[in-house]
Amino acid sequence: MEATEQGPIDVEAVRADFPILEREVAGGEDLVYLDNAATSHTPEPVVDAIADYYRRYNSNVHRGLHELSQEASVAYEDAHDELAAFVGGEDREEMVFTKNTTEAENLVAFAWGLNELGPGDEVVLTQMEHHASLVTWQQVADETGAEVKYIPITDDGHLDMDAAADMITDDTALVNAVHISNTLGTVNPVGELADIAHDHGAYIFVDGAQAAPTRAVDVQEIDADFYAFSGHKMLGPTGIGCLYGKRHLLAEMEPFLYGGDMIERVSYEDATWNDPPWKFEAGTPVIAQGIALAEAVDYLQDIGMDAIRAHEEALTEYAYDQLTMTDDVDVYGPPGDDRGAVVSFNVDGIHAHDLSSILNDYGVAIRAGDHCTQPLHDTLGVPASARASFYLYNTRDEVDALVAAVDEARQIFAP
Repeated sequence: MEATEQGPIDVEAVRADFPILEREVAGGEDLVYLDNAATSHTPEPVVDAIADYYRRYNSNVHRGLHELSQEASVAYEDAHDELAAFVGGEDREEMVFTKNTTEAENLVAFAWGLNELGPGDEVVLTQMEHHASLVTWQQVADETGAEVKYIPITDDGHLDMDAAADMITDDTALVNAVHISNTLGTVNPVGELADIAHDHGAYIFVDGAQAAPTRAVDVQEIDADFYAFSGHKMLGPTGIGCLYGKRHLLAEMEPFLYGGDMIERVSYEDATWNDPPWKFEAGTPVIAQGIALAEAVDYLQDIGMDAIRAHEEALTEYAYDQLTMTDDVDVYGPPGDDRGAVVSFNVDGIHAHDLSSILNDYGVAIRAGDHCTQPLHDTLGVPASARASFYLYNTRDEVDALVAAVDEARQIFAP
């Protein structure tokens, strides 16, 4: 794999690190993997990092004085530092390892929200939020008496910022916004939302699951109070996510889970808590996953986040243009040159599930359904959509394969 910070991606060299992309599926078709918004693939150096941990220094962290435990502890702590730096945080005290973005969302909702929210408080979300945000804050609001509000979207799939300015008030305790919509591809102005929230004394939680893998993120520039993302969408293993939180907020919050390394001292009557981030990592943590995710970050940074973003934007615009060349395709969200690496669409007369099944017969893997955004699909007036999503190892030829397979589906459903 070779690339530079400023130069284009050598896609063929990158693809050599992903043996899964050489698979044949559907009885002999070359795999065209366009479901990266759900889960990305894992390169050989990351797989090697996992294997190396289990083969050479597999041990629990922070609990042993022997050499293996010390090596594992250092690697695990260093991984926190690297992930914090990856999104512009200061150090490991601001980076909590979770299972995924969903758990990060729940951590803040239940460790902060249950203790801080009450009747008269408002949590402001957007209409394009993932169920992990919607359902979590709905449940906390039910328990605390707080109210959940939703910033609407415009006809072209952008966030209505005039409405946002009106809806975020002194009663707002928290704004929760997705950085890039996993359905519309909309890149939200989260820094502007943070400014509005802070002007009213509210905090902001940013769901960065689709953004952190694909572009440079600076939580200090955004002024995010919390920022969450998942390892499995950025070349890392499943089972690990990240929660950035401002140091003073994490220090003030109560734990989310109890037991193990999150305890400082315990008696039969009471207990005190460890410092962040360990306060929020109860039990044996995600050791191998954290170490491997740091290796994935090294891989991404070797290529260059700006190069990855440019590559994805070019592919996305090309896919948008190709899919909209005919009148029977509806693409949801902003224009092709103004979105993240996601294209959700429907073809007239073909249900998204049927389309996905037919595309699979041609080796093309996409997503079909509501993408964990049922209310957004209700707003769009469709029960489901097909979604193609791109990453650093995808090519124009694969976009052409997608378009050709969609045309085959048209022929099948032609009257």
